[in-house]
Amino acid sequence: MQDKVVIITGGSSGIGKALAHEFGKKGAKILITGRREQQLMAAAKELRSQNIEVATMVADVSKEEDNRQMAQLAMDHFGGIDILINNAGISMRALFEEVDLEVIRKVMDINFYGSIFATKYCLPGILESQGSVVGISSIAGYRGLPGRVGYSASKFALQGFLESLRTEMLPKNVHVLTACPGFTTSNIREASLTKDGNLQGTSPRDEQKMMRAETCAALIYDAVVRRKKHLILTTQGKITVPGYMDKIVYNHMAKEGPL
Repeated sequence: MQDKVVIITGGSSGIGKALAHEFGKKGAKILITGRREQQLMAAAKELRSQNIEVATMVADVSKEEDNRQMAQLAMDHFGGIDILINNAGISMRALFEEVDLEVIRKVMDINFYGSIFATKYCLPGILESQGSVVGISSIAGYRGLPGRVGYSASKFALQGFLESLRTEMLPKNVHVLTACPGFTTSNIREASLTKDGNLQGTSPRDEQKMMRAETCAALIYDAVVRRKKHLILTTQGKITVPGYMDKIVYNHMAKEGPL
């Protein structure tokens, strides 16, 4: 990864920031984006303290123009694009019968369309470098989770896009990875949207028992280096994929408490 240019959307916290550290310490040049400037600048300062070359851009992946500018910044600042990691995402926690449809629309705009926009504008550079497109999906992209209808739908859509793109890119030697973490320590649950679009604020799960973001990032880094197609993380994630898991999944998610 020495001198490779890596763009990480949602790179100011959680798995995104851990990925910036993981690729950066291997010699990559990093561009991280995020919606919150203060948090983004703090992450960049942390990365630079470890002698990682990093550029930043305050951006909202759900806005097409922000993605165009992000790709242009990488080209102007670093001279190319080798790897795009579509990491920015948001979750929700509400029953479908109760949720405001605007919540599902927002989740889809960020998780699905954000990846579509970013990939569209970064792809010319990645085609030139024969690099990688990475989508940070979820076990929810294989198994619809109760209380996460919008989130699961967005990840199913993302995985369909990545599968189609992977097939299209075969003759062009562009690598496409679908990475599906299980429950991982990050701020995604605190930032989850409730049925009316407010932030959940606190995690309903025991974060101490989850895979660390740094461990997740190291495994994703290895999958990129090896140009793997799929990566399903955590034991829970691997056993959740089969179709007979409906009842087991329901019972496991019910431990979070009532919605």
